[in-house]
Amino acid sequence: MLQIKDLTYIVDEGNEKKTIIDNLTLDIADSKFTVITGPNGGGKSTLAKLIAGIIKPTSGKILLDDENITDMSITDRALRGISYAFQQPVKFKGLQVFDLLKIAAGKDTKLSFNDACTYLSEVGLCARDYINREVNASLSGGELKRIEIATVLARGTKMSVFDEPEAGIDIWSFQNLTRIFENMRKNITDSGIVIISHQEKILRIADEIVVLADGKIRMQGEGSEILPKIMGTPDAATVCEKIQGV
Repeated sequence: MLQIKDLTYIVDEGNEKKTIIDNLTLDIADSKFTVITGPNGGGKSTLAKLIAGIIKPTSGKILLDDENITDMSITDRALRGISYAFQQPVKFKGLQVFDLLKIAAGKDTKLSFNDACTYLSEVGLCARDYINREVNASLSGGELKRIEIATVLARGTKMSVFDEPEAGIDIWSFQNLTRIFENMRKNITDSGIVIISHQEKILRIADEIVVLADGKIRMQGEGSEILPKIMGTPDAATVCEKIQGV
């Protein structure tokens, strides 16, 4: 389980300080598909970066399976079992897809050619066409997204965090991406998946939805309970207006 306790993140903006995450407390359970949604600028991507260790909080704690990881580096968190997928996947000129998958699997795992092909197939890519491709600008945004997800699958981590995976891809690629996440949800065992998104199709497959605005949790609960509220019921109208794409 990932536990976030009294987390605050403040940045300097000129002569003023701005609170991006405001004393936030949240438990993210294993074996669940959790979607964090909310208005643009509400703190969603910042929270994802705090979980991954890309940025450090001003105050508060982050625990993974009761271990305090607040001050740990990105590398140490990755070794503990946290994966992070960027809005815009990183390109690696000169590095082939197979090599990237082997790196993701870790030096203690002997990833075979067949294993790598299986991961690519799971994200809807023909292994024969992609296994020896370079991870560079010759790949489309949708292809890079799916390869990045394949690396997350190869790692087999306790908690996988995806920051707006729909960003920068076309509708066809997004439809394929949704199917991939549906399959990941079905196959969750003792790991957890966190997705930062405001897309209805992703919200609809969530076990749990967290609505984040102004750095605070505005709603939280089972997807079947929260989705109808943010889709326009009167008590959530103001939240619904702010959530982009829903």
